[in-house]
Amino acid sequence: MQNHGKKYTSPVIHAEQILINAILDNEYPPGSMLPNERTLARELSITRPTLREALKRMERDGWLCIRHGKPTTVNHFWTQGGLNVLSGITQFREKLPSNFIYYLLEVRIAVAPHYTSMAIQENGAKVLESLSSTDYLDQDPHEFARFDWDLHHNLTVYSNNPVYTLILNGFKNTYFQLAGFYFQSHQAREKSRVFYQNLRQLAEQGNYLQAKELTETTMRESLELWEEIEQGEFL
Repeated sequence: MQNHGKKYTSPVIHAEQILINAILDNEYPPGSMLPNERTLARELSITRPTLREALKRMERDGWLCIRHGKPTTVNHFWTQGGLNVLSGITQFREKLPSNFIYYLLEVRIAVAPHYTSMAIQENGAKVLESLSSTDYLDQDPHEFARFDWDLHHNLTVYSNNPVYTLILNGFKNTYFQLAGFYFQSHQAREKSRVFYQNLRQLAEQGNYLQAKELTETTMRESLELWEEIEQGEFL
């Protein structure tokens, strides 16, 4: 098993990182069995109690199935895992699985219009406050990334549905990896700036229905632009 990325100070988390990457690299494909505890602990250079704790964490998150007296089995994590599977992938993986970013952006298209609309309905004044500095954004990609994250995080909070916030927080590490690259594109920055300005106008009007339509249209255009950026068409 290879060690991907940084080594975590906690032996449990470090073991979890190595095992998750081994699963994603298909060293332990879904449906396969892990080696017994003694062998696996030796391969990971950790104690068996440390290994048990790591395996319990992974079972909790949906990576593994542990049954007393039987070998530990790797789950079909895409269908049996939960939100912590996404968190594990984004936390421990340097190279994300094929199409993972596309899937995330599709999810954003599905949920962002709803929490934006609800935020304007429930807390329109707070949404306006979050958008008040849009005129002062400069061309720095990292500033755009930070502003965009803070805005969407606030929108989930102002929607009064905490599940939206939990979903978004699960993508935080990946978001900042991608946004720094995405906002290097002048077109991406300008598209987002126009979105912020239009959203502010709709929030001022309390027009949550049109805000929902605007957000969905913008998210779809952002997905298309991301594909073009990945292909090197815009910088």
